[in-house]
Amino acid sequence: MDKDFEILLRRYNQYLRLEKSFSPNTVAAYKSDLDKYISFMDGEGKDLLNAKLEDIHAFSSVLIDMGIGSISLSRILSGVRSFYRFLLLSDIIETDPTELLEYPKKARKLPDVLSVEEVDAIESVIDLSQTEGQRNKTIIEVLFSCGLRVSELCNLKMSDLYLDEEFIKVFGKGSKQRLVPISRKAINELYLYFEDRKLIDIKPGFEDYVFVSKLRKKNLSRTMVFTMIKEYVAQAGIKKEVSPHTFRHSFATSLLEGGANLRAIQAMLGHESIATTEIYMHIDMSHIRDEILRHHPRNKR
Repeated sequence: MDKDFEILLRRYNQYLRLEKSFSPNTVAAYKSDLDKYISFMDGEGKDLLNAKLEDIHAFSSVLIDMGIGSISLSRILSGVRSFYRFLLLSDIIETDPTELLEYPKKARKLPDVLSVEEVDAIESVIDLSQTEGQRNKTIIEVLFSCGLRVSELCNLKMSDLYLDEEFIKVFGKGSKQRLVPISRKAINELYLYFEDRKLIDIKPGFEDYVFVSKLRKKNLSRTMVFTMIKEYVAQAGIKKEVSPHTFRHSFATSLLEGGANLRAIQAMLGHESIATTEIYMHIDMSHIRDEILRHHPRNKR
């Protein structure tokens, strides 16, 4: 970010505080939402001062694809619109790209989001003295730390784990492969589970699956994971509608709220509906790893 643009942002903050008479908390919220937009535009190589309506639509699509609800989306777009109105009033731009922008209609109810404390509460009710206890705790931790789909979790292979490098290889929809950083807490839980896993007489052909059933002696099914999570959520006294997808949604929301780069989050989730997977072709994987590990609550010291 060059000095001229930094000066412009300071002027915008003054405009919000002095001319709009917004509270410090409101100004901070506007800045946070604008930072998301700036990050997106930088990632796309676009100039904010020459933005088009379609650029803002693309930004909205990123947020929608990540599961951001209509209320939060409207708030973020309101912040973007406020910035462009300031630029127009200041004669910095001649046309406002948000002039014809429509706010999202109220969408269907999205899955609930779990806080870190709620995830901890769910894990705390697991009886680790039971054979499947450590396995189930590890499943919840991996879902929350990596944002996996339940099918991706059930099909995760031992040969896809690169724990020394803090990565796992995931095969998503259409067998598309992606690398996902994994938190140290999830890695520690995996190593504890591996001790129990050694005692299972796994059926031939299923030896490479990470999460296996002692009774079935093969990899877990989606239904088994759904049922297990429902039981622990009830025991923890959490009244939200929680499914494996809830942990995926919570993963993305935690990263977004922590300030992680939108494109990095999108790549980690395996989404491709915004502008095809080509937008990830030139992302430095070490940079993505730093983004996720820095912003995910499980990695904060």
